[in-house]
Amino acid sequence: MTGLTYLQFHAAVVLPAVASLAAAAAGSRPAVVTAIAVCYTAPWDSYLIARGVWRYGEGRTAAHLGRVPVGEYLFFVLQPLLTATWLGQLRLRDGWAEPGPLDRRDGRVALDVAGLATTPRIVGVCAGAAVGLVGATLLTARSTFYLGAILAWSGPVLTLQWGVGAPQLWHQRRAVTVGVLVPTAYLWTVDRLALSAGIWEISAAHTVGIAPFGLPIEEATFFLLTNLFVVQGLVLYQWVVAGWRG
Repeated sequence: MTGLTYLQFHAAVVLPAVASLAAAAAGSRPAVVTAIAVCYTAPWDSYLIARGVWRYGEGRTAAHLGRVPVGEYLFFVLQPLLTATWLGQLRLRDGWAEPGPLDRRDGRVALDVAGLATTPRIVGVCAGAAVGLVGATLLTARSTFYLGAILAWSGPVLTLQWGVGAPQLWHQRRAVTVGVLVPTAYLWTVDRLALSAGIWEISAAHTVGIAPFGLPIEEATFFLLTNLFVVQGLVLYQWVVAGWRG
């Protein structure tokens, strides 16, 4: 066997980046987002492996849980940690966009239905639903199947996050933008290196064939959207906690 294994790749490329940012993670509370990421991503990932959307190089994976390599599960954990620790370096804006859809009543968190019926949230729900609908449409063709799977899988998450917290996310837009783009650029590079090293391979039949700098556009879209999930989730988590304490 020659070349890096999946786990060795994590040790060489991903873990050092997480470790270098870990000191700033105290306030970012990545555990909840990480747990959600693992639970939501693993079945989707297993399905795409079964469909042949990607495969792993011979001898590059040490063990599997079902169809998914252990190294892949580790990626589900390390990516949110990387993004969360980076977000922990950034300063969120003081104050909140509005009291929000959550308020305290008799010691419990209650949903303010009237607060949800605002234009930014309606636009957010429509935009998230549109992403999912486009994805579902793209699933019908083989060459756009992977891109469609990413968008269809992303739609419900975006609908929920934008529908609940669009005003707050806009209020924190600078932190959200920088929080997403920096780890995304890093993971684009990491993914490109892994593809070059033959650790995993993306099916040409299930992709549109656009690959700037050798990175399939589907992979670029995946890391952009998943980092967006993590950053938005952490910002909204802090918003909810602040509202509870207030």
